[in-house]
Amino acid sequence: MAKDITKLPDLEHEAGRVAPIRSRMPLYLDLLPPCNNACPAGENIQEWLRLTKAGEEYQAWQEITKNNPFPAIHGRVCYHPCEVACNRVELDGAVSIHSVERYLGDLALREGWQFEKPKYSSGQKVLVVGAGPSGLSAAYHLVKLGHEVEIRDSSPLPGGMMRYGIPEYRLPRDVLDAEIDRLRELGVVFVQDYTVKDLMADQAEGGFSASFVAIGAHLSKRVDIPTMDASKMMDAVSFLRQVASGERPEIGERVAVYGGGNTAMDAARVARRLGAKDSVVIYRRTEAQMPAHEEEKAGAEREGVKMNWLRTIQSVNEDDLTVEIMEIDENGKAVGTGQYEKLAADTVILALGQETDSNFLRKIPGMQFEHDVVKVNPQTLMTSVAGIFAGGDAIPSARTVTTGVGHGKKAAREIDAFLHHRESLPRTKHDLAAFEKLHLWYFGDFRQTTQPELEPGDRVDDFDEIVGGLNDVQAHTEAWRCLSCGNCFECDGCLGSCPEGAVIKLGKGLRYRFDYDKCTGCATCYEQCPVHAIEMIEEVVR
Repeated sequence: MAKDITKLPDLEHEAGRVAPIRSRMPLYLDLLPPCNNACPAGENIQEWLRLTKAGEEYQAWQEITKNNPFPAIHGRVCYHPCEVACNRVELDGAVSIHSVERYLGDLALREGWQFEKPKYSSGQKVLVVGAGPSGLSAAYHLVKLGHEVEIRDSSPLPGGMMRYGIPEYRLPRDVLDAEIDRLRELGVVFVQDYTVKDLMADQAEGGFSASFVAIGAHLSKRVDIPTMDASKMMDAVSFLRQVASGERPEIGERVAVYGGGNTAMDAARVARRLGAKDSVVIYRRTEAQMPAHEEEKAGAEREGVKMNWLRTIQSVNEDDLTVEIMEIDENGKAVGTGQYEKLAADTVILALGQETDSNFLRKIPGMQFEHDVVKVNPQTLMTSVAGIFAGGDAIPSARTVTTGVGHGKKAAREIDAFLHHRESLPRTKHDLAAFEKLHLWYFGDFRQTTQPELEPGDRVDDFDEIVGGLNDVQAHTEAWRCLSCGNCFECDGCLGSCPEGAVIKLGKGLRYRFDYDKCTGCATCYEQCPVHAIEMIEEVVR
C-alpha cells in the first residue's frame, strides 16, 4: 500500500525530520480480532465486550443479538472456540467470553428486553422446516429483514436438540423457553407436531417464496450387536429425549454407554441422575482419540462416570456384556486383540452418532445429497433446487448449537438476496490481529473469573443447573480483560508518544487522525500501539 505525494514539503521548515524525505507514514486501521474470527455465529465479540466495559449492557446485548438471538443459551452450551483463539491465552488465560455472554443474556431475561420489530415488510413468506437452533436463527434474521416466517416442526415444543438432547443441568428449560418466546413476540409463527412430508407441496400451498431446511440429527446410528434381551438396549438420542420429555425410563443400577462423543457423556451423566450407581462409558479408541469435548468428559468423571478405553462391545448378555480389548496399530487404528472381558450392566445405551431423516427431501427432483445430508453451495447454502436452502445438521458441518445458529444467519441473508433477485457477494475480512502483532505494554495481570459450580456430590441428586452465572462486578471485571486486539480503544498512547504533535484526538468514540504535514514517519506511535491499530506503510514520492 502506498501514498502518492504530488507536492514535496518545504525542507527549510522541516526541522526535526528523521530524513530529508519521509519514506514511511503511519495509518490507522482495524484488524480482525481472533475471537470474532473463531465464532461460528459471527458475533462481534470484541465490540460487545467493549460496550459491557463501558457499562452499556443493553447496547452490548443488542450488539450480540445482531448476529445471535440466544445469548443466554449460548453462554451455557457453546464450546466457546472464541476462547481457544483468544490472544490473552498467551498471557494469563483467555477472556471468559461465554460467561460474560451468559451474564448479558440472563440480564436481558430479568429486564424483559425484547427485539425491535422490523419497520419494513417485504410481503414475502419463507417456510422454515425444523425448530432447532439453525431454524430458529434463520427465522429470527428473516423476520428482522422484513419477511413473514413460519416454522413447521415435528416435536411438541420448539428447540430441537437444545430441548430434546441437551440435559437440563446444562440448559434450564425456562431459559430456553424465554429466549424462544422473544421470537414469537417478534412475529415468528410456530406450527408444532407437524411433520413435513412433501416440501414442494407445503411450499406451494402456503404461498412460500423460499424455504430453509434445518432438520436436526435425531436418528441414532445403529450397530448390530448380538443380544439375548433387546429390552436391555436403547439408543442415546431416544433416551435423552424421553428424559427431556419428563419420562424416567427404568435403567437399573448398572449402565454402560457405548460411544465417545458428547452425547455419550450426556447419556452417562443423565443415567447417574436416574439412579445408576455404576455408569460406564465404553469407547473403542483411546482417551486422546475420543470426539467428546474435554470439559464434557471432565464433568462426567467428576460425577462418578467411569471411562473404559480401548473396548468394543461384542455381545449383550442377561446380566452383563462381553467386550473385546482393543489396541492401536501402527496406522493409529483400533484393532481387536482377541482378548475378552465381562462387564456388569443392566442397560446398554448406544451413542454411536446421529443422522438426519432426509427421506422427504429425496422425493424432490434434482436434490443432491452427500451421504445422509443435503449438498449445498457453501457460499449461499442453497441446495441444488432453486429457492430451497439448508443448514445446521442437515448439511455437512460441525453439529453444534453455535454452528447451527451461524448457518441460520447466513441462510437468512442469502434467502433475502434470492427473494430480491440480488447477486450473492462474498464477504471480505480484515487481516487477523495475531498475538505477535501486539505490543502489550499495559495489560493488568488479572486471572480469568471462575463461575460458581455445584459440588460433584450434589449434582447427581437432580437436574438442577450445575454452573452458575457471574455477578455484575465479576462480569465487568472479566470484560475489562479484553485486550481489544487489532482495534483502537483510545488509550492515548499515540497521542502522548508523538514528538511532533502530529496525532490529533477527535473526541470520545471518534479516535484520532494524523497531521501528515507534521509527521516525520518516526514510527513512535506504531511501536507503542498496544493493539496494532496503527500500521507503517511505504510512502512513494513522485
